[in-house]
Amino acid sequence: MFIIIYDFSMAVLMFLFGIYFYKSKGKAARFLSGYNMKSEEERKKYDENAMCKAYGKRMMVMSLPFIVGIIIDIQYQGTGCLIAWMIWLIMFISLLIDRHKRER
Repeated sequence: MFIIIYDFSMAVLMFLFGIYFYKSKGKAARFLSGYNMKSEEERKKYDENAMCKAYGKRMMVMSLPFIVGIIIDIQYQGTGCLIAWMIWLIMFISLLIDRHKRER
């Protein structure tokens, strides 16, 4: 039962962060690592609103593995959580790779 609650908490947390970023109108950009360390001149090159919307969408999608994990955990306790974290890790690495390609 604890694992199902844990999966649910992670899904809600990721989804709420995603909504916050999506609706922040660019104000959540200060929470993006690396971006907040850029100078004012470099920050002017970016559309903060579009960037926050893109990250918000991605975070909301990153909550889906945990929802799938809940469904799997109902039948196979613990397996869904493990699968959810593996899928989430792949999605996170994909995000880092995409971000690195854009910043070149």
